[in-house]
Amino acid sequence: MLFNSFSYALFLPIVFILYWLIPQKFRWIILLMSSYYFYASWGPQYIAIILLTTIISYTAALLMKSRQKNRLYPKTILILSVTICVAILFFFKYFNFFTENLSFVLQKLSIPIQPFTLKLALPIGISFYIFQTISYLVDVYRGDIRAEKDFGIYAVYISFFPKVMQGPIERGKKLLPQLHTHQSFQYTQASYGLKLMAWGYFKKLVLADGLSVYVNQVYNDLPSYQGFSLILATFFFAIQLYCDFSGYTDIALGSAKILGINLTQNFKAPYFASSIKDFWGRWHISLSSWLRDYIYIPLGGNRVGKIRHAANIMITFLISGLWHGASWNYILWGGIHGIYQIIEGFFPWNSKTSPFQKNKHLHFLLCFITIPFTFLLVCFAWIFFRAATMQEAFYVLKNMFIGITHVSVYLQDCALQMGLTFNHLIFNCLPILLLFIYDLISLKTDVITFISRKRFFIRWPIYIFILLVILLFSEKGVTTEFIYMQF
Repeated sequence: MLFNSFSYALFLPIVFILYWLIPQKFRWIILLMSSYYFYASWGPQYIAIILLTTIISYTAALLMKSRQKNRLYPKTILILSVTICVAILFFFKYFNFFTENLSFVLQKLSIPIQPFTLKLALPIGISFYIFQTISYLVDVYRGDIRAEKDFGIYAVYISFFPKVMQGPIERGKKLLPQLHTHQSFQYTQASYGLKLMAWGYFKKLVLADGLSVYVNQVYNDLPSYQGFSLILATFFFAIQLYCDFSGYTDIALGSAKILGINLTQNFKAPYFASSIKDFWGRWHISLSSWLRDYIYIPLGGNRVGKIRHAANIMITFLISGLWHGASWNYILWGGIHGIYQIIEGFFPWNSKTSPFQKNKHLHFLLCFITIPFTFLLVCFAWIFFRAATMQEAFYVLKNMFIGITHVSVYLQDCALQMGLTFNHLIFNCLPILLLFIYDLISLKTDVITFISRKRFFIRWPIYIFILLVILLFSEKGVTTEFIYMQF
């Protein structure tokens, strides 16, 4: 069941009505049943995996709590339970990748062996909920949160339907208390949730799905394209991926909000980042903060020597790349971002004591330069994220500037190759412009709250305009999956 499907359009109102009609003490049952139904819609077999993960982490947390005086026992339980969770993720997501690469290495060493692979379907959202269970177990061990005694509440925490497929990766200290708290229906909160969902649908249906036509056209047949077509397709992919993932997140946050539950904000105008470090403070925030708290800081963070610090950064980003997929493309993509951030640390203007940070005018001038440059660096890395193989990624790099010495021909060839006309460009650029205006304003204020406070004759034309744009610009009768579902 996709967020952008007719099924979800029926599912969510039913859950909403039932949730607010029944007494508070039984609402977790509605959330659990609806979450498992939602998840089972992708395949009933997946229920066994998420249920197994839930039982293991729930039991382990209680065992750790029961033996807090003996620190060795909780640590053993933590290591064992986390190892099992990681093993489950490894088996379904990385087993074939590991065996294929092991066979390749052995064959290079003249040891004849055939790769042993399994035909496994990757359970939807497994990377997200496994990371969530790991953070919960570590937080219980550290004493940051108490082990949840109510199995039903904990099962909802793991499987809550708005975030189970693509996050955000929620922490126990934020979501679990909300599942216990008495919730009363608030019109303003529900209204905000619906508006946030509408903005999410705009990003997904209009921008992500619209741009995917051109991105897939080029990246699915790379040998047929060269020059500016490759650059434009990469730029379109950068916008497509952002709108696809953040659009999902907005719909997820909005769906939870109409049920009185606040999930973690996952994006903060990432393409207005002034550095790679700033980008990762704005992009997939729940993952980047997870990697910071459970990988980077335990490794020593920046409290070590320069070489060790650089190694900590690189390890963290390589894990980030591997988390995204069992492919060297993703690992290299993560490594590129690691290199970016290591190099970035040598530039003095990033220091808090730098005059560029202290002086408002110098800081504005610096951002005017660094924001576009950061965006270009991010787009360069996206090539390895989108290309199906390393060979295809290097093809893009090798052929993207062919013919650039004749600018007019360079641009005309792109239009001919991609079948783009001036009207097509305007049709796609206007929604992109609207997206960037929204993100720019969001740097200073909550756009939805700002519009909601305006008078009736101001805010309603804006709502109607957004709905008309969704209706006019979106592909009719087409239901496309969200990109991050594959992770």
